[in-house]
Amino acid sequence: MLEVRGLDKQSQNVYRLILLNPTIRPDELAARLGEPEEAISAALHRLSALALISVDEVGTVRAARPEIGMEHLLAPHQPELAAEQEQIEVSQPAATELITGSADLARGRDDPGAERLVGIEAIRRRIGELTRGLASEIMTFAPGGAHRTSDLAAAKTVDEPMLERGIRMRTIWLDSIRNDEPTLEYATWLQSLGGQARTVPTLPVRMIIMDRKYALLPVNTADATAGAVVLHGQGIVAALCALFDTIWETGTPLGKSQPQDARGLTPQEAEFLRLLGQGLTDQAIAVRLCVSHRTAQRCATRLMQKLGARSRFEAGFKAVTRGWLSPEQ
Repeated sequence: MLEVRGLDKQSQNVYRLILLNPTIRPDELAARLGEPEEAISAALHRLSALALISVDEVGTVRAARPEIGMEHLLAPHQPELAAEQEQIEVSQPAATELITGSADLARGRDDPGAERLVGIEAIRRRIGELTRGLASEIMTFAPGGAHRTSDLAAAKTVDEPMLERGIRMRTIWLDSIRNDEPTLEYATWLQSLGGQARTVPTLPVRMIIMDRKYALLPVNTADATAGAVVLHGQGIVAALCALFDTIWETGTPLGKSQPQDARGLTPQEAEFLRLLGQGLTDQAIAVRLCVSHRTAQRCATRLMQKLGARSRFEAGFKAVTRGWLSPEQ
């Protein structure tokens, strides 16, 4: 399968030797591998075409870092995960574009389809007004992983009256809350009162949709407390509701073990593998999944064990070989 992608066994051997010997020359590669120089030259040409190596003016061969090399190698072969992960990946970029455009639109206070809120107090006040007027349903994206206990306690005073009134409450959390006791306890408490909760590996943004009429989104996704926009344009809100419903269908209900796909991977592991294929470091993946660096390292270790690999680079190669990162999936 790697040969189909332009990286045959000989090219793999050459690349591994270059990684181990950063200043090696082509003639030395031929001698070490016991191959004709013509064969080594052809392998170097293939590796160079895939942006896995470079050769300087004095003939020294240098390899791209494995993470970067894997990104170049796998980039033409996306999307590669199971159907539910593909749904999320299709939805989230569109959501980000929609949300960004909506927030920009709302900067004009006269827009009849949007209302701008500045500061956390204004946001809390408006959420209180809207939730008190709820008639049937509230849907929430809750990214960020672990939540502060003070925030969770404050949320209970708002959520409990809504549930007592028979409001349907659905919340999508990140998979990472399953490892945070306070947040997990809060989500479980919501379920005990009739709320519904599911988890997914990643979410595009924090969002609250009320009665499918109003959608509250942060103006700055990096700082949700700085300001927000309340959208009530029918078309925009309908699109955001469709996004929520799509991601809800892919989520794992809280209280159930995370399912494993045909590869034996949980949704979080599958997302980790996808990001690994893009060349992200453990630290960058940890940020995307809202988990600690140590948790990300443990996930990487589990993936390498499942693949029988001794390094991230070898794990990437074996994932492609097995079709785990293949467009044919």
